[in-house]
Formats: sequence, C-alpha cells, structure tokens
Amino acid sequence: MAYAVHFAASILACWLTAQVLAASRWTWQAPRVAIICWQAVGLALGLSAMGLPMALGLIAYDRPTGSALLALADDLAHGILPAQVGVVGLGLVGVGFGIGAVLLTTTIRSVHGTIRAQRRHRELLSLVARRDPTVPGALVLDHPSAAAYCLPGVKPRVVVSAGTLSLLDRAELAAVLAHERAHAEERHDLVLLPFTALRRALPWLSRVREAHDRVALLVEMRADDKARELHAEAPLAGALRRFAAAGHRITPAGTLGLGDRDLDVRVQRLLLPDRPPRLLGATALTVAATLVALPISLFLN
Repeated sequence: MAYAVHFAASILACWLTAQVLAASRWTWQAPRVAIICWQAVGLALGLSAMGLPMALGLIAYDRPTGSALLALADDLAHGILPAQVGVVGLGLVGVGFGIGAVLLTTTIRSVHGTIRAQRRHRELLSLVARRDPTVPGALVLDHPSAAAYCLPGVKPRVVVSAGTLSLLDRAELAAVLAHERAHAEERHDLVLLPFTALRRALPWLSRVREAHDRVALLVEMRADDKARELHAEAPLAGALRRFAAAGHRITPAGTLGLGDRDLDVRVQRLLLPDRPPRLLGATALTVAATLVALPISLFLN
C-alpha cells in the first residue's frame, strides 16, 4: 500500500505544482525554467497516473512497482498467480498499462498529424512563396494580412507575408525574424507536442487546456528573449504592438507564429524587464527534478 500512497502523493504534488505555476508571474521572467517545470509536471503526472493503479493491483508483492511487475510477469510465465492479486489486481495493472497506451497513442497520432500538416504546408510554400533579397533566409507570401511564423522541422522555414513587410520597419522586421529563428533553433514545436497531445486526449479537462496555453505562451516569451539578445527590446515590442493592431493574423496549422498569444502581456514584459532571483529558479528546478524522480524511482526499483 505504501507504494500506491507514494504515487497518489506524486499526483497531488503535480497538481499543486501546476496550480502554483499557473498562478505565478515569475515564470514570465524565466520562461526557460518555467517550461522545464511544466515538462516535469507533465512527465511525473503521466508516470504517476500509470503507477497508481498498478501499485494498487500489486499490493500483494509488497515491493516497488517495477520489481512487482517483474515478479508478476515471472509468476504468470510459470502459470502461478498469488491469491491476493486475483482478477481485480490484474485489472488494475491493465488499467495502468491502458493509461500508458492511451498517452503513447495520442502522442503518436499528434506527431503524425503535425508532420502531415507541416508537409502539406511545405509543399504549398514551394508553389506560392518567393525569396526576397530584403528578407534573407525567409520566404515571402504575397498576402495582405500580417503573418510571421516558423515552419519547424529538419529543414525549418521562416515565413513572412507581404502585409508584414509593409507593416514593420527594418529594425522591427529583423527582431521578428530572430524570434522565428529562435523557435526553429530550440525546437519549440517538440516542447509543445506532448501538451498538444494531452489536450487532444483530454479536451474536457480545463487544467489540461490551461497547461497547454501556459506553455505555448512561455514558448513565445522564450523566443522573445532570444530575439532581444540580438536586438533591443523596443523593435520587438513595436512589432508586437503593430501585430496586435493589425487584427487578422495568419498562423497555419503545424507552425509557430509571432502573433499567436497575449501580445499585450508580451509587450509589457519586454518594456519592463525583471529577472527573478536565481534562488527562485534553482528552487523551481529542484522541485521539478524531485517530481520526476519519485515515480521513476518507484518503477525502477
């Protein structure tokens, strides 16, 4: 029973940590640390959700879940099943594996859907986009609406629209291109992927949707930070303001766009930079590592 209690405690700790992360504003000043924390919460929660029913079903073995699963497999291979396990215990173990299968299947389907959308858009770009010497390293779409996005992948593409070129001055455009290249370099599409998959698997859970939205915003803030390492805050803030005023913006499926999320919040953050204490960031990373370590240790022992 102790191992089931540990998994239940891990689920509770993940829930509380997610609550704190969602309500905290220090995450805006340290988006990279906050993203790692959200990833740790997601991984620990998934492992604990699998482990709890397994641990309940394997109470009779009175050992860590990983060792108990090996013992169960050995017993079943020899045609033996402890009386204390029974059909209910096997059913609970099956529930645990079922949760893992659902998470894995949803992730694979999400990966497949994203890759398919990216492939279609890449083919479309080869037909309708053009190179422009004033925008080196990017493709230009002849469309009047504001658009600036990264099409991630092995060969990422940065795309801007003709409407964006007329909307921004040279310094603002340079900052926007740096923002989009940051998405490609740090593979922010992979960062978002598990949260997108979880949202598709559990669309009725508001906390899951909130986690996805928070991480999506942090990804944009992280790209903002990378852009302002090369350019001053003012050009990027000016570009965000112009995108906000432009109204209709284009961000195709499978891409990461400059003007996707909370533009006003991002402008305010850029103009009022404030770094959280290093101790706070170190504490957050320690909590994240502890969250992941608990369920993994229960499976590996």
